[in-house]
Amino acid sequence: MPNTCPPPRTRSAILFSFDNSYARLPQSFHRPARPAAARAPGLIRFNHALAEELGLDLEGADEARLAQVFGGQVIPVGAEPLAQAYAGHQFGHFNPQLGDGRALLLGEVIDRAGRRRDIQLKGSGPTAFSRNGDGMAALGPVLREYIVSEAFAALGVPATRALAAVSTGERVVRETMLPGAVFTRVAASHVRVGTFQFFAAQGDEQAVQTLADHVIDRHYPEARETENPYLAMLTQVAERQARLIARWLSIGFIHGVMNTDNMAISGETIDFGPCAFLDEYDPRKVFSSIDQRGRYAYANQPGIGQWNIARLAECLLPLLDADEEKAIEAANGVLKAFGDVFQDAWLELFKAKLGLTGEGADDRVLITDFLELMHQGEADFTLTFRILSKVAGGAAVETFTDLFAVPPPGLSDWLTRWRARIDDDRTAAERQAEMEAVNPALIARNHRVEEAIAAAVYGDFSFFHRLVDALATPYVEDPDTADLRVPPTPDQRVTRTFCGT
Repeated sequence: MPNTCPPPRTRSAILFSFDNSYARLPQSFHRPARPAAARAPGLIRFNHALAEELGLDLEGADEARLAQVFGGQVIPVGAEPLAQAYAGHQFGHFNPQLGDGRALLLGEVIDRAGRRRDIQLKGSGPTAFSRNGDGMAALGPVLREYIVSEAFAALGVPATRALAAVSTGERVVRETMLPGAVFTRVAASHVRVGTFQFFAAQGDEQAVQTLADHVIDRHYPEARETENPYLAMLTQVAERQARLIARWLSIGFIHGVMNTDNMAISGETIDFGPCAFLDEYDPRKVFSSIDQRGRYAYANQPGIGQWNIARLAECLLPLLDADEEKAIEAANGVLKAFGDVFQDAWLELFKAKLGLTGEGADDRVLITDFLELMHQGEADFTLTFRILSKVAGGAAVETFTDLFAVPPPGLSDWLTRWRARIDDDRTAAERQAEMEAVNPALIARNHRVEEAIAAAVYGDFSFFHRLVDALATPYVEDPDTADLRVPPTPDQRVTRTFCGT
């Protein structure tokens, strides 16, 4: 077992109502874990609104106590800390054993809406799956995950949530010595495609079925009422992922590391490592420093999502049908449906972004032509859609065309086609309001995230807090946050992002 310092099991001033279903699964699913000792835990930020949603009792809890609990120094009553086992395809190459090497699941709570939610510490020290790693997290990746996951929540895109960020007072060794921190993540669950792969790779069909039953009970209970619950589960997982990836594309998001161990069975976005948002639109754009061949580029994400679902289907084949040929046929049907669901979701999202209502025979062409014009003109993804919303409301077209570094041939013709398409019974103000409701004014721009991290490494968290606060209302154009909406200048551009949580 790793060298840990088991904190005292005191009742503390923070009460959780734990009901730990994953801990009740067989021992092969997880290993016990304890957070490492931290020299001087200090609270960076705590999400009080999320804590209220989770039903946590914080009466009498000051910042010092919050730092102790969410820095891993006090184990809450009812918690059963464990590291989850999983495998995964990483950039297409299979690793049969990964697991939580720098994270542990404290336990599960039933929130005020009756939903089961995981509470997990990331960067809290080594586990049985650390593979000689230190199990710690540097401050930068912790702040990045806090910023982006809460930005996603405000944008309405399914994602894990940020409950707390705590500095440890320790230094972690990466390329240099960096301040350490612990991130508290809240998720519908942490079961991944790679969790199924862990057992399937061992030929343990009973464990695969046990895990599938757990997932159905937790996420897809309606599948129990179908003729083939496991096929129904696979179908619903695929549909959620297809719609999720369409949402990513609609906000210009690049996950950066869509390995099978980073695809949550719940349909939430998980693991905000080398992720980024597009500045200028480029479908081939890659930010991740380790994605040398562009496997997870912006436009490749739907295909990779489908590939990942195929890996899940492989694990489930024995459960889909006793006849292997029939099982493969059923799985292939799910994969085809993934593409159909994605295409339909993508079309509806981008129609809304362009203010298109009803059914237009050429809507898909109108959308793809617009994206190509944005690519040619190096137009900023977020700002271009937002300003087009204002043009729909009567703003001067120059405010839109000025966004293109070099206005491409065909832009004027496209605007004529677009205006004809949106000409309906709505008023101009109604069109603008509908478009602005789906086209954010503010995203977690890469250079601003890096600015927040750079300042925090030197002890100044003011910009981090300002950015998180601003991102809570992404569809509002607050004059006080106008500077956060501006695309980067050439010297501010972020070209590479890194793993590291």
